[in-house]
Amino acid sequence: MSQHYHYPSREEFARRLSGKSVPATIKTAALGAALLGIAVFAYGLFSNADRAWQSLHFNWLFFTVISTAGTAFAAVQRIVTARWSRPVIRFAEGFYGFVPIAFIILLAILFFSGDHIFTFRGREAVSIAEKAAYLDNTFFVLRGVILFAAIVLLQGLFVWNSVKMDVAVLPEYGAGWAAGLRAKMRAAWSGDERRELHSQHSTQGKLAVAVCISFVVGWCFMAWDYSMTISLHFQQTMYAWIVFMTGWVNMIMVLSLLAMWWRNHLQAHDVVTMDHFWDLGKLGFAFTAFVGYISFSQYLVIWYGNMPEETHFYRLRLSGVWKSVTQLIPIFGFILPFFGLISKAAKVYLPTFVLFAVCSLIGVYLHRYIEIYPSIYGEATSLPFGLQEIGTTIGFLGLWVFSYFQFMDAFPVMRVFMMTTPFKDEVQVPVDARTMEPLPAHE
Repeated sequence: MSQHYHYPSREEFARRLSGKSVPATIKTAALGAALLGIAVFAYGLFSNADRAWQSLHFNWLFFTVISTAGTAFAAVQRIVTARWSRPVIRFAEGFYGFVPIAFIILLAILFFSGDHIFTFRGREAVSIAEKAAYLDNTFFVLRGVILFAAIVLLQGLFVWNSVKMDVAVLPEYGAGWAAGLRAKMRAAWSGDERRELHSQHSTQGKLAVAVCISFVVGWCFMAWDYSMTISLHFQQTMYAWIVFMTGWVNMIMVLSLLAMWWRNHLQAHDVVTMDHFWDLGKLGFAFTAFVGYISFSQYLVIWYGNMPEETHFYRLRLSGVWKSVTQLIPIFGFILPFFGLISKAAKVYLPTFVLFAVCSLIGVYLHRYIEIYPSIYGEATSLPFGLQEIGTTIGFLGLWVFSYFQFMDAFPVMRVFMMTTPFKDEVQVPVDARTMEPLPAHE
């Protein structure tokens, strides 16, 4: 990864950040879109409850995997003690703003959707005893609540410990709703900058590992529960990886787009440089290749195995009304971003980066749709995509944008402490936060 260490002073950061709140028009438009989506969903509950819950569900999957991947990405940067990402990592931590909201929506799905989404809740009997035990409704709900609650809690602790270092060293500013939270963060600050650096770095290291484990394990189960088992007669070992790794790729693409916006909004061209977009582009390209590899591996194994309990999944999606949508997925989700971002020029020329990032987002959005709808509708005579799906997507997009910018308006939008403390490079050599003595290599 490229390295860039010539940051402005802490005073200069304070001057830039304190007067750069998110334009009210953006948050107003996002809130309006969210309210529109809620209205469309409410209308659907009375006109076609099946479509209302199904559109809510597949949009929840799309936005939630991306959102939880943001903090997981920040956790990975801590585990490897990355320095290149310090100017942009808070832009990813801001994804957490949507995660508690996603938890509330998940609770609504689990407790109130009935059998509108999950056919095993009354519409279709589970013939295999082991699968019936796994999909017992009490176990199903309890599993979902515990797994996602663990993600919310661990990611929240990670973001809290990251944000509080910047809150402590910058003048008070930010949205009023978070004033109490910022006061608690300052109250916990000892004032010893070096000791706080190493103490928090150690705490963050432990939390980062827990965040990554909860992300991977949690989404393995949630991909099985909320996507794969909608088709009761299909199971595949790579399925969960495809679900959360496509979300991971989209997280990198969204982070790249937001980094471009923040760079201009904060006039931070000297902090967020073209090297960062080159690095983000390399990550987007690499993980696009990885997703293509595991997706084709799953398809190839099913193709040459030729077992009816597996082939029916692809046969359905490659026939009838689903065929054209399925064919667009590899084009938008793999071919265009892979070959588009293969060169350095496409990564550092921002218009092309934006184009291929949007292509990736479209591809994964269609992927989420094809995961859910064919398993419910089977050989449909017309494509179930209309006002309900579009309106719900607009609502989720508005809700995501609003929650993200509410979070970013409440706390410092960059990791100023890690970029300006004179001890910033000491974290490359772990020390005991109590004695400040270097730890042995094995610790």
